[in-house]
Amino acid sequence: MAQDNPTQPHQVLLLLPSHCFTALESKASHKFHFLKAWDSPLPQAQFLQSHATSSQVLLSFPKETPITAQLLQLLPSLKLLITISAGLDRVDLAACRARGVRIANSSPIFAGDVADMAVGLFLDVMRKISAANRYVRDGFWVSGGDFVLGSKVGGKRVGIVGLGHIGLQVAKRLEAFDCKILYNSRKEKPSVSYPFYSDVCELAANSDVLVICCALTAQTRHMINKKVLLALGREGVIVNVGRGAIIDEKEMVQCLVQGEIKGAGLDVFENEPQVPKELFELDNVVLSPHKAVLTADCFTDVTDLAMANLEAFFSNKPLLSEVVNY
Repeated sequence: MAQDNPTQPHQVLLLLPSHCFTALESKASHKFHFLKAWDSPLPQAQFLQSHATSSQVLLSFPKETPITAQLLQLLPSLKLLITISAGLDRVDLAACRARGVRIANSSPIFAGDVADMAVGLFLDVMRKISAANRYVRDGFWVSGGDFVLGSKVGGKRVGIVGLGHIGLQVAKRLEAFDCKILYNSRKEKPSVSYPFYSDVCELAANSDVLVICCALTAQTRHMINKKVLLALGREGVIVNVGRGAIIDEKEMVQCLVQGEIKGAGLDVFENEPQVPKELFELDNVVLSPHKAVLTADCFTDVTDLAMANLEAFFSNKPLLSEVVNY
């Protein structure tokens, strides 16, 4: 339970500067006292220790500063971690669980933007939009004649791996293209009518397109391996807006180079920002620098959600975006 003290603003720890944190401070400095590690002359560990007994909330961007067991040990009074990201693969969930630290993330805000990117990558690969753009710009339309044909989008069987916030938004958008939606998830979801496949390899075998929307965990790391890719087949396309390491990247590159799958749309990679150079030469691959979650419009919504979670916590009300059963 948060301790409510109306005489002074509640303390919130921040580790690294970001656009969201700056916007949040400008909106809420009268309600919360933001303790900014980067403004302190102390090393981060000493800074955290100096506020260890008074800080119940840590607001962070785990992609830049992983939340480790060692960091949590410095904050024995911590009760809530608010992340301005959707994924939790850089948060030590076991350590948070052991210490009773609640987690609120920004998945509801980012879901629509990530789903838009997933659909955009899918359309781009199928209709060869980026490749056609290069063909025109490089003058090949004049010298080489008509460009190669793309593939129809409507009616395709789309297997979604991870039917959470993002996966559901992808499904909703692709239904408008008359795509047939199939899915794999940790558990079958009685609330949807899409066919469920407990085995991702079986899902791939019954799909024209595989869209990766799940979180990266020990169980999902390299879940999309060569067996799954071969089940997807020579006419199959893979789209990844989850995390790069969900796919065995070396095996995917090999399958693409050898024509064992038809194409890929990738926003994430296994060793970012390093991208396999073999992909640069492939017109059937569309690459994006891990920006699916970020649009010029999202920062206001993320800031508002973080502020609402802070207000809820310090008022002992339900969090707006709490991660449950993590």
